[in-house]
Amino acid sequence: MCSTSDSANQSPGEVRQFVIQHHQLPDGEHWDLMIEAGDVLWTWQLGRPPQALGRDPVPALRIGDHRKAYLTYEGPISGDRGTVRIAERGTCRVLEETKPLLRLELQGRKVTGRFELRRQDAESDRWVLAPAGPP
Repeated sequence: MCSTSDSANQSPGEVRQFVIQHHQLPDGEHWDLMIEAGDVLWTWQLGRPPQALGRDPVPALRIGDHRKAYLTYEGPISGDRGTVRIAERGTCRVLEETKPLLRLELQGRKVTGRFELRRQDAESDRWVLAPAGPP
């Protein structure tokens, strides 16, 4: 699937949690989209804030899974590298999950609707998050 983690603990369409964290670093900022998947959070790094999602496709870099504690974490980043705060949170339903595609329905305060996370090529960690129409 999209992760090295096994999401077999959760069935398709089951309600999960998601969070978007805003990372403020000495050399810039980015946002991490994290989606609950069993005992971990699948994570993608985004270059745009939640309020900009849903308009145009956004590059998304797949990074390592995070612990579920990050669903609520705000504070310093280890190694004095900056800070993180929650920019968005809500619920998520995974409507479709294949190796190159994750079709989602997100319900948050700023981000609501259907989205696709599509891998740019078979072996890459580069994905694209784009709005998706009705099924």
